[in-house]
Amino acid sequence: MLTSLKRPKEDTAIQDRLESLAHAIRDKDIDAVMAHYAPDVVVFDVMPPLDVQSAADYRKNFERWFSSMIGPIDYEMNGLRISMSESHAFCHFVGHVIGTRKSGEKADYWVRVTSCFQKANGQWLVGHEHVSMPTTQ
Repeated sequence: MLTSLKRPKEDTAIQDRLESLAHAIRDKDIDAVMAHYAPDVVVFDVMPPLDVQSAADYRKNFERWFSSMIGPIDYEMNGLRISMSESHAFCHFVGHVIGTRKSGEKADYWVRVTSCFQKANGQWLVGHEHVSMPTTQ
C-alpha cells in the first residue's frame, strides 16, 4: 500500500512507478522489479555490497533477499514525498516489510528509502537509490 502526504497531478507518473515497484516486490518478481532501474543505477543498500554500481549488481541483492523469504512479502510505503522537474524526481518514504524467512522466523522491520528517478526516452527509471534501516523504531 502506498500512502502519500500529498498527490499533486504532476506526481502521478512517479506514484504509478512506485506502486508498480511495490507490487513487484510483494510478488518477488525480480524481472518486474529490475524494470524500474536504470542500467547504470547507483545504490547504497542495506545488504552488502553497500555500494552497488549497476542494475545487474543490484539484481543480485534482490535475488538474495527474495530467496531468503518464504511466500510473498508484505511491503508498504508510508509518508511518501515527491519533488520533481521535467527530467528528475526525488522521493522518499519509510517502508514497512513483513514476511517469513526461510528459517521460519518472522521478519517485521522498517527501511528508509530515497530514490532519484530520471526520465529517459519517456520513461521514469531509478538512477540512484539509498536504503537504510533506522537503529531504533
